[in-house]
Amino acid sequence: MGISTYLREIGRGAQGARPLTRLQASDMLGQVLDGQCSDFEIGAFCVAMRLKGETPEEMAGFLDAIGMRTTKVQAGERPIVVLPSYNGARKLPVLTPLLGLLLAREGLPVLLHGTATESSRVPSWAVLQAMGMHAQPATAPIANGTLHWIPTEGLLPGLKRLLDVRRAIGLRNPAHSLVKLMNPCAGPSLVVGSYTHPEYAISMAATFKLMNTSALLLRGTEGEPVADARRVPRMDLFLGGQMQQVQEAQTGSLNNLPELPAIDAASTAAYTQSVLDGRLPVPEPVARQVAQILLACQTLPFGS
Repeated sequence: MGISTYLREIGRGAQGARPLTRLQASDMLGQVLDGQCSDFEIGAFCVAMRLKGETPEEMAGFLDAIGMRTTKVQAGERPIVVLPSYNGARKLPVLTPLLGLLLAREGLPVLLHGTATESSRVPSWAVLQAMGMHAQPATAPIANGTLHWIPTEGLLPGLKRLLDVRRAIGLRNPAHSLVKLMNPCAGPSLVVGSYTHPEYAISMAATFKLMNTSALLLRGTEGEPVADARRVPRMDLFLGGQMQQVQEAQTGSLNNLPELPAIDAASTAAYTQSVLDGRLPVPEPVARQVAQILLACQTLPFGS
């Protein structure tokens, strides 16, 4: 069965559209990811979901479809920290590579996955390349104390194709939220989820609970999963379907603002290396985020 039946349900506009069940959502996105739909159907899916908005049940179904098709990264003795990096730098430097490398320095295996979704932004992978790091295949094991950058297409080519639809129609679609929620690991792992608008915090929290995902959720820097270097954000931890606040949000800005680099890849790479070498201090909000992730990984149940 094609997705036309589902399109009739979700394509009635914001007021008339009907939500799909988790199973229906999984089937629909599965067909999209498998290349069974025409370009017209994919465009209709993206526009309809943009107008209707996704329910947590639909997001869970979409994640089910992704999980059944994703090349799984194998976890070892310690949980893998998953950093979805899709927004890049617009006004502030992208410090997601710094976060990942600080965590690796603490002995954790770190998976940074992503792709460029906007041509005008500086992506994490450009910073990593400027530091001499290259993409790794999803089948390569991540040793403790190392960071692997895996392009989205290395995990699931169909998901990359769906992300690229934005360049054609100018609208985001569910894939742009799903990549920040998905867990591409087999074994213990902690997803670091980020949002830009408060309403996404509510929907992401509901989806993490439905999926029983172990995750740390915070308002990141321009959509990246790293704390804004200028202030400490609220951080919520999800374990076993339960949420607890582990870090209060700081009101106002830091007393001593860090000196941040320009947003280009070379400048950000040089700054990142200087922090790792101890020549510059770790921004306090990022240091607190590292500490919360380390604590979470110590309490993470095996197999979460």
